[in-house]
Amino acid sequence: MIQLLAPTHWKDYELIDCGDFEKLERFGNVTLIRPEPQAVWKKTYSEQDWKKTANITFRGRSATSGEWIKKNQSIPDRWHVEYKNDEVAIKLRLGLTSFKHVGVFPEQAVNWDFISSSIKKFKTPQPKVLNLFAYTGAASLIANAAGAETTHVDSIKQVVTWANENQELSGLKDTRWMVEDALKFVKKELKRGKKYNGIILDPPAYGHGPNGEKWKLEDHIQEMMQDVVQLLDEKEHFLILNTYSLGFSSVIVENLIRTSFPAVKNLETGELFLQATSGIKLPLGVFGKFCNV
Repeated sequence: MIQLLAPTHWKDYELIDCGDFEKLERFGNVTLIRPEPQAVWKKTYSEQDWKKTANITFRGRSATSGEWIKKNQSIPDRWHVEYKNDEVAIKLRLGLTSFKHVGVFPEQAVNWDFISSSIKKFKTPQPKVLNLFAYTGAASLIANAAGAETTHVDSIKQVVTWANENQELSGLKDTRWMVEDALKFVKKELKRGKKYNGIILDPPAYGHGPNGEKWKLEDHIQEMMQDVVQLLDEKEHFLILNTYSLGFSSVIVENLIRTSFPAVKNLETGELFLQATSGIKLPLGVFGKFCNV
C-alpha cells in the first residue's frame, strides 16, 4: 500500500498556499514566496492575499540563482526555528541563500519522526546512524538528540559548517562531520568493516563531490543502495531512502530497496507532501523506509 504522508505538528512551519509555480510559506515569523516547479495548478488565494502576507519574495535571475526582495529591510537574513516531537527537539538556523533555499526541507519532518521513534525502539545502548547527502543536518541532529552516535556526510564544506551551527544552537555535541563524496565514503566504510543501526539517504538528482566527483541519481543510486545495505547491523536497523526527482516514483524506490536488500522487513513506501492551509496538497518527493528491531 503506497502511503501519502505529511508533517502534522510543526508549529514553526506552515505552507499557506501554492500554485502558478510558486509557494507561500511561513518559517517561524517569516513568510516567504519561493519558486516551486511542482505547483503547476493555479493559486487558491488571490495574488493580493499573497503579496499582503509575504515578508520576502524570491526573484530568479537564472535557473540556479536569484535575489530576495524584502517588504521591510529590517527583516533579518537569518533567523531560527524549532522542531520537536514527542521524543526530541532541535533548533535550526535558517537563511536566505542565492539559490532559493533557506536551509531546511520541511516535508522531511515525517522522516525525522521515523528516525527518532526507530532509535528509541533499539536495545543497543548508543546506536550508530549514518546520514548521507546530509545537507544542514536536521536529520543528523534528530538522530543525535534521540541518543545515536551520528555520522554526517556531505560534499559541501559550507553546508557542513551550517549543520555544525545547528548542532550548537540545539545544545547538542559530538556529531561526526565528514566533508566527502557520499559514495566514496560508503565504500571506505565497507572496507573498514563498519556497521550502522540507521542509514539515511536523501540524494539529489544531480550533484558533485568535493573533488569533482559526479552524482546522477539514476546512474548511481543502484550502486549506492547495494553498498549501503551491507553497512546495516543485522539485528537492529532502519533505513530511509528519500528522492526528490520528477522521474522517480515510489514503485521505483520499492524496487531499488527490494533488489538491493531481499531480506527487507516492514518496508513502507509512498509520497511526501505538504498540506497547505488553503486546502491544496504539494507533493515533494517519494520515500522508502524500513525498521527492524
